[in-house]
Amino acid sequence: MTTPYDAIVLAGGAARRLGGVDKPGVRVGGRALLDRVLAACAGAGVTVVVGGRRTTARPVVWTREEPAGGGPLAALDAGLRLTTAPSVLALSADLPFLGAPTVASLLDTLGTGAREGVLCVDESGRAQPLVAVYRTEPLRRELALLTAEHGGLGGLPLRLLTGELDLAHLPAPQPLASFDCDTWEDIAAARARIREHGNVLDEWITAVKDELGIELDVDTGVLLDLARDAAHGVARPAAPLTTFLVGYAAAKAGGEGADVAEAARKAAALANRWAAEKDELNP
Repeated sequence: MTTPYDAIVLAGGAARRLGGVDKPGVRVGGRALLDRVLAACAGAGVTVVVGGRRTTARPVVWTREEPAGGGPLAALDAGLRLTTAPSVLALSADLPFLGAPTVASLLDTLGTGAREGVLCVDESGRAQPLVAVYRTEPLRRELALLTAEHGGLGGLPLRLLTGELDLAHLPAPQPLASFDCDTWEDIAAARARIREHGNVLDEWITAVKDELGIELDVDTGVLLDLARDAAHGVARPAAPLTTFLVGYAAAKAGGEGADVAEAARKAAALANRWAAEKDELNP
């Protein structure tokens, strides 16, 4: 991902279908929806969140739309005033499955063409203007023209903006990348999905790294193999203790992904040697 970009995250909606609850703060997999979105755009030069201030997992710039509750165009305009990059990512704050690969694909598609923006397209074929990247200057131009035409942006629909821009459409690179949480049923579905067998470990590791402030690519397969070998070849409680010691050793060695892999390799080899001796004692 080489295209410089800033990000605007819209987090100021009324959430009427959720009974007015603070939707960006609703947790899915132990992490606030807003924090999940912020993790996906961590490469932004500046991240502006348009909405009420709250605690977030990483630093952001805060602003509010004029008028308050004025809708997505007013919020985009407020965020755009605090950005300087040639491209700006526009996201809603309720996207539990948005990931960095989708952000990278949007930016790459914009960078390889001459269009004024790229919208993510969901599985039903619907373009998502708030899972999108725009060139900054055309976005400023059209917002200014809409302001002049309507006397302000409050209450105006997004289609007035997207209808005037030359936009490309990108099929979602990740399943459910544009799935948004408008109702409690959506929240329940998102919470259930991350606990499915094929997702739960990756979701848990991501949540732990976010909670601890760790930026590290971990090969979960290597660690699970190590835990299995330690539990089988030594004793069951050896599995969590060994993985803890591997993490400690990796941190002392530099804390990179390769350090984890090397420490895990050494510990797994030791566990296998230990098991081999036990087998010799019990032929």
